[in-house]
Amino acid sequence: MARHILPDRLKPGLKLVFCGTAAGRISAMQQAYYAHGQNKFWKTLHAVGLTPRLFAPNEYEMLWEHGIGLTDIAKHAYGMDHQLPKDALGDAAAQALRARIAKIQPRILAFTSLNAGRKVMGPRATAGEQQEKLGETRVFILPSPSPLAANHWDIAPWRALARAVKKL
Repeated sequence: MARHILPDRLKPGLKLVFCGTAAGRISAMQQAYYAHGQNKFWKTLHAVGLTPRLFAPNEYEMLWEHGIGLTDIAKHAYGMDHQLPKDALGDAAAQALRARIAKIQPRILAFTSLNAGRKVMGPRATAGEQQEKLGETRVFILPSPSPLAANHWDIAPWRALARAVKKL
């Protein structure tokens, strides 16, 4: 089996798992999640209170200490969504993600883009907390922190997610 571009950071007992579509080119090159210098992921985690300090992308493994895991739908391809092989975000990839989440049962799964959320939760899914759960796991769909999605950025759903995590 092909090696994952970025290793899953999943284990039972996590409060929160973030899931993107696929590693970007810079993340793949640096072997770190959300590594593009203009990506808002790490700054947002700190700004909404999910981490006690600003972490660098290469410190992603330390998120477990805060009950946070990381994964992507496409584990064997990287790049912008439109550059990925057709099946990288297809039904089999979505089913594999569902199986990984069912195995570890985090309290909350948060997709870091509308596109990622729709690949798993269906084409009509909208931003925010979803009515449908994956097993017992609550699901949020967040605005993408990617610099390519800057015109759609809104920190409010990230704040709502942080409030939900703090109530766990």
